Amino acid sequence: MTTWTLGIDVGGTFTDIVAICSDGAIESAKVPSTSDQSEGVFNSIEKIASRLNRDLGSFLSSTELIVHGTTVSTNALLEYQGVKTGLITTEGFRDELEFRRAYKESVFNPRLAPPHAIVPRYLRLGVKERIDHTGKILTPLDVSSCRDAINQLKSKQVESIAICCLFSFVNPTHELHIADLVREIMPEVYISLSSEILPEIREFERTSTTVVNAYVGPLIAGYLDSLHTNLRKNGFTGELFVMQSNGGVQTIAEASKRAVDTLLSGPAGGVTASAYIGRYAGYPDLITVDMGGTSYDVSVIQDLQPTVTTETWIGRYRTAVPMLDIHTIGAGGGSIAWIDEGGGLQVGPRSAGATPGPACYGRGGDDPTVTDADVVLGYIDPHSFLGGEMVLDADKAENAIASKIGEELGLSTIDSALAITDIINNNMSNAMHFVTTKRGYDPRDFTLLAMGGAGSVHAGRQAEDLGIATVIVPNLSPVFCALGDGFANLKVTETKTYYTRADDLDLNILNSLFREMELRGKDRLSNQATTSNFELRRIVAMRYVGEVHEVPVPIRSRTLRITSLNITNLIKDFHRLHEKIFAHKDENQSIEILTLRLELTGIRRTIDLAAIPFEKEDSSHGIKSDRQVYFSSDPINTTVYDGKKLKPGNFIPGPAIIEQWGTTIVIYPGQEVLIDSYNNCVIEIGSAIEL
Repeated sequence: MTTWTLGIDVGGTFTDIVAICSDGAIESAKVPSTSDQSEGVFNSIEKIASRLNRDLGSFLSSTELIVHGTTVSTNALLEYQGVKTGLITTEGFRDELEFRRAYKESVFNPRLAPPHAIVPRYLRLGVKERIDHTGKILTPLDVSSCRDAINQLKSKQVESIAICCLFSFVNPTHELHIADLVREIMPEVYISLSSEILPEIREFERTSTTVVNAYVGPLIAGYLDSLHTNLRKNGFTGELFVMQSNGGVQTIAEASKRAVDTLLSGPAGGVTASAYIGRYAGYPDLITVDMGGTSYDVSVIQDLQPTVTTETWIGRYRTAVPMLDIHTIGAGGGSIAWIDEGGGLQVGPRSAGATPGPACYGRGGDDPTVTDADVVLGYIDPHSFLGGEMVLDADKAENAIASKIGEELGLSTIDSALAITDIINNNMSNAMHFVTTKRGYDPRDFTLLAMGGAGSVHAGRQAEDLGIATVIVPNLSPVFCALGDGFANLKVTETKTYYTRADDLDLNILNSLFREMELRGKDRLSNQATTSNFELRRIVAMRYVGEVHEVPVPIRSRTLRITSLNITNLIKDFHRLHEKIFAHKDENQSIEILTLRLELTGIRRTIDLAAIPFEKEDSSHGIKSDRQVYFSSDPINTTVYDGKKLKPGNFIPGPAIIEQWGTTIVIYPGQEVLIDSYNNCVIEIGSAIEL
């Protein structure tokens, strides 16, 4: 019996689905996203079922696994639409969340308003207790003050409570006791403990992360429970997993408890798929860019390992759990072009979204967007959008750009559209610098992998600007995040504070702590799926004595036990990485260790991609038509190819356009493309600008 695995990713404009059959067949589709994300999920499943001549019930009954990338928690935090949340903390420390280490996003703007208080001060309450840095109880927990605080929050009808006591990462006794009292008095409330969510040193980061988890937790828990119930009602008997921010998947129970781990659930799937494709295509070092309808997500993969950070800010709140280092800006096909007060042209971050969408969608939108500019310039054929499933209105695109940009700036419609693409390309190039040059990477050392419905329209120009020599547009790039969801492995991350000087490091303690973390990780994985094949990665966060920020350094060891030789290499790697990131190292300076991190991956059965032998170089059989395309103010007659007809080995010189279902690949003048053995489009850039 054939069975299916579904990867489903909800974006701001479209909901994408990739269905992977047990016999290796792959189906994919896009449907418009909906305000209730579960509606879009069911619409996407029904579309695949219909294509296979199956009804929804019979298709779901043959589905073993659904992996879902969702933006429920992300949207709740960005739009400040989480639940009413309270905070219980050590007496005298309830304002830690608002002090934020005196951090300001713009130090030159004294009028910058503080972030929206997701937990107002009247809902932040202190209780009498104190534990010191060694875990010793200095002041026993005052149960009476706890009950008073809980009853106050109950009277305010809070739906969720975050509990964060000083030094609970060393000794969680008081937090656990408070949680028991909350369950006794408010059994229906959602509880988030800092000793479970982020058991690490640094009070603000731990408090902020725990509060964010409490703020969005009930929403993601309710959404996943409702989705799972409706899937069951329609015949689904398999497992429902959720993509998490570290690039792995987890069960809905785990996701509901650790909602903060789902904040990058959507874009994480694309990075995961990129590493998978990079292994087959032979490109281990990648800059991944995902341009959809609303946002532009950028990340770095080095030696097939996606970079991870613990310094993410989302919605102006710090979330210090390990996440893929994905930088997001408001730049997508739906980004709106507008004139600012000074008469300058701006593009984004506001988006037309799915409804009403760009003017060319014909759904009532009249604001000019990037997609409208791409249509006017000839990059996108109005009759080939989504493989012809959706016809665009070129006249409305022209009218929107002419009336709201051209007339205001005294430019022709073509020059206005070129200006829109120049600005959005520049914005996206700046986003790439954020995850490369600012992290110590040279973008010229990487290959650019473009995904998302709009990514391959602009990638060739961005590569020229950044000095990147090669661009890959992978097969199924329009639904790449959903593909990554379907391929992703099970993964859990455990962290533990271990504060010591490197010279004083006790190997027995270090090995014991990592072993405890491994056992906890395997226990969490056992709740997700049965697997005996694990990959273990151990990371130590280190810094020079006196520094504020630490550098995460992987331990190079093939054995379970860490040896003195491993530590010698660890210290060498720290100096090297510190110099790479900060352009400085001092091998005579003392080093201290702050945090240990263990990543445990449970390997799922994956589909091995088969290489297809090259056919002839000639690609003339794929020619579809030709049209006038504006790469500058003067149009060029450009050959258009049908992507479905191109075969491995086909070679195409630019300028050219390849139309595929869900995306358009633009090969700019001076560039050339080869279809590789896995049906990826590999674009070589002939005019990369030296940085």
